[in-house]
Amino acid sequence: MRTVATDAETTPYLVDLSPQEIRRRLPEALAIYVAAMGYPQGTEYHRAPMWIEHLSRPGWRGVGAVLPTPDAPLVAVAYGYHGARNHWWHQQVRDGLHRSGHTDEYIDGVLDDYFELTELHVAPSAQGHGLGRALTRRLLQDRPEKSVLLSTPEVEQEENRAWRLYRRLGFEDVLRDFMFSGDRRPFAVLGHALPFE
Repeated sequence: MRTVATDAETTPYLVDLSPQEIRRRLPEALAIYVAAMGYPQGTEYHRAPMWIEHLSRPGWRGVGAVLPTPDAPLVAVAYGYHGARNHWWHQQVRDGLHRSGHTDEYIDGVLDDYFELTELHVAPSAQGHGLGRALTRRLLQDRPEKSVLLSTPEVEQEENRAWRLYRRLGFEDVLRDFMFSGDRRPFAVLGHALPFE
């Protein structure tokens, strides 16, 4: 699957990433994550063990975009897995929904069968060319879950590329202005029914 050209005048293409490939390319993938999120250098060292742990979760799937050059550098990465009650993210969102006044029935309906879109990052030099949309569609293709959930930092008036992508793809609010333990930023939890049209 081809996409439009990046600033480098080359056309990246999508690839499925196995757990082994992610392990091999983890420094590249984490460098994209840090650059795309605007995190300070060194953040990648703290995130690496978590990304590696995620590889063993049921239903894990990863996709990336690489440039068509001999060394095929990674310019985008996305992954996720089947959400489960024993996962930290699930427990945090469940608690947030409770505190927001939602009923147990509603919460169970939201969290009983979902794909957690855990990471979706495009290198700054490759942003704005449709890779986020292409990665999301490829990642969610033929998923067996009934929905997909993700979290993203709140931004004033939803005015950044991530928010514009999620809204164009039809993601809707599940929980807003939520504070995850250990993070001072408010987050939104967004969801979309599957299959993803």
